[in-house]
Amino acid sequence: MTSAILGTGKCLPKKIVTNDDLSQIVDTNDAWIRERTGIQTRHLATSETTETLSIEAAKQALEAAQIAPENLGLIIVATLTPDGSMPNTACKVQAAIGAKNAMCYEINAACSGFIYGLQTAHAFISSGILSYALIIGAETLSKIMDWKDRSTCVLFGDGAGAAVLGASEKGIICLDGGADGSKGGVLTCGNAPLCNPYTKHPASNPYVEMDGQEVFKFAVRKIPAIVNNLLEKTDHTIDDLSCILLHQANQRIIQSAAKRLHADLDIFPMNLDKYGNTSAASVAILLDEVARSGKLSKGDLIALAGFGGGLTWAGLLLEWV
Repeated sequence: MTSAILGTGKCLPKKIVTNDDLSQIVDTNDAWIRERTGIQTRHLATSETTETLSIEAAKQALEAAQIAPENLGLIIVATLTPDGSMPNTACKVQAAIGAKNAMCYEINAACSGFIYGLQTAHAFISSGILSYALIIGAETLSKIMDWKDRSTCVLFGDGAGAAVLGASEKGIICLDGGADGSKGGVLTCGNAPLCNPYTKHPASNPYVEMDGQEVFKFAVRKIPAIVNNLLEKTDHTIDDLSCILLHQANQRIIQSAAKRLHADLDIFPMNLDKYGNTSAASVAILLDEVARSGKLSKGDLIALAGFGGGLTWAGLLLEWV
């Protein structure tokens, strides 16, 4: 027994911001952003929240899977931008959709979070503990951007994606993942300082800070390693894959990964031109778009791979059902 993806969904904020729009805010331009990243537009939340985006994506995924909310045994929301510390976003989703029998919690593995969530839910299902789980990747990254820093604010967007995982004879075949906390300083976001009657520490930077070159080098090494590990564990080759769904951070990273894997770029779907980097929502949104495109057939072999702050990475190989 394994687990399979039974349905997917996504939700994007209504506000679309172009590169030209951002050129009115920071010292940048459309050509500079496109050439370096491939990003053309991104969706930014105005009235939406991590909670509301998660709820809509969840509803779509449940409808696609034809699973009643009360049949869910687990809801995981992967996010680094919750609306508050408590209650967690998964509990808010549970209340909104009526999933009264689900255990609920959040995880934060940055851009790897959705795949970490899939792996965790897979462990519950494949061990027979529960039958159905809802995994959501959701972010409102615009609230942790320094809108004076052109090196970061042009890269990110808001959104949510979701998938329903269920017990199945075919589906997830193999997992891969890891972390290197010693390199965590290359991609950070601060939080509230320790402040109580007995001590006080200065506040850390509440905005995303990134060493772009180090993150790029990490990504172009790690993506091929993830995919190759998955293939080696299962005696498959790159030619067996119908598509590879990667975290949508930068077009150059994906192009470099394809080259290192000696794979045709056509098997790497991309939507970062429309959405930018949506962190934990990235792979989830892409998965939904590919699933609804009609391009996947039963039995297709698919790899998912993510990488992000921590530093973290995660991948899985699955057969489409």
